[in-house]
Amino acid sequence: MPSRTIRRIIEQQTPLTTPPDITVAEAAKRMKQARVGALIAVDENGKLTGIFTERDALFRVMAEGLDPTKVLLSQVMTANPQTIGPDRPFAHALHFMYEGGFRHVPVVENGKPLGMISARDALGPELQQFEDELQDRERIGNILA
Repeated sequence: MPSRTIRRIIEQQTPLTTPPDITVAEAAKRMKQARVGALIAVDENGKLTGIFTERDALFRVMAEGLDPTKVLLSQVMTANPQTIGPDRPFAHALHFMYEGGFRHVPVVENGKPLGMISARDALGPELQQFEDELQDRERIGNILA
């Protein structure tokens, strides 16, 4: 798992991007529709300008009593976030997230976002292995029954 490159993990992704001048409510709707926990704000040239996460919505908007239908993404997103290149090993990304105290990192190449890596990506192969083991146990149980 840790030797996988980030590029390999995100190769099927289409990053959820948006201009930073939409409202938090609109951003939340887009995140819900895409079933993601973070989105990437980009400028008119497609260059990364910020990241907005579920935690930002909770801590920077809701907990502060702000109106998500009026607050713009640019006011509460993390501007100029730390990023990672696509050819780094996934283990580096996990360490990067741990050290930085965050769960999502935009994957950027030449200033443009390619995708988003998250702590949840670590569950990919392990979750599949767990499901396979459960199925094996069920088959063995059926044979012995």
